[in-house]
Amino acid sequence: MHPKPKEKEVKKADLEILRLEESRGNIRLKYLDEAGFSLWSPVSYTYIKVGEQKLIPQSKKRGKRLNILGIYEPRKSLNYALALGSFKKESFIKILDKEAEEAARHRTETGRETVIILDNYSIHKSHQVQSQEKAWQESGLYLFFLPTYSPELNLIEGEWHQIKAHEISGRMFEDEYDLVLAVKESLKNRSGQVGYCLQQFKLNQTSLNIEG
Repeated sequence: MHPKPKEKEVKKADLEILRLEESRGNIRLKYLDEAGFSLWSPVSYTYIKVGEQKLIPQSKKRGKRLNILGIYEPRKSLNYALALGSFKKESFIKILDKEAEEAARHRTETGRETVIILDNYSIHKSHQVQSQEKAWQESGLYLFFLPTYSPELNLIEGEWHQIKAHEISGRMFEDEYDLVLAVKESLKNRSGQVGYCLQQFKLNQTSLNIEG
């Protein structure tokens, strides 16, 4: 169900107020979102000579989908975690627990609260997550949920687009290990281009804690 026009406009207005407060140095905003990668990456538009055919070798298997969860402070930091398959609620809560710890330190140093902007994906609004919100708020971390079907309001979407369209597009991988390494290298390249700090969350959910 798409959000009612009035509901979406109210949320957009609230977001603009948050961004104004950030510009005044009163709060800090971060953007959270998930994205997925597979062994067969979609091909973006390329230019070849007329009459020629571009051939891209394909992996023999589909493999498991690699998911990434990122928390992005524009041009400053991107904290991320990787998982084969969907992220579990427990892992999501552990990630936000880490963010709450960092938010508490940030508030002590600067006096500013941290607001994480995210969508309405089911685990984001699960009962387990809701039960932790008060504790996170006491640490200086708040969640702001975007109106449904509004990915254009989440600034981390631009980072996912850059990685998929300019780093991973058209590439095929033999297995999940190669895919993980490619995604990590793409993140490293992107962080170097933009100049933000890159940090990986280590989760017990998967065996994807690959260094490099």
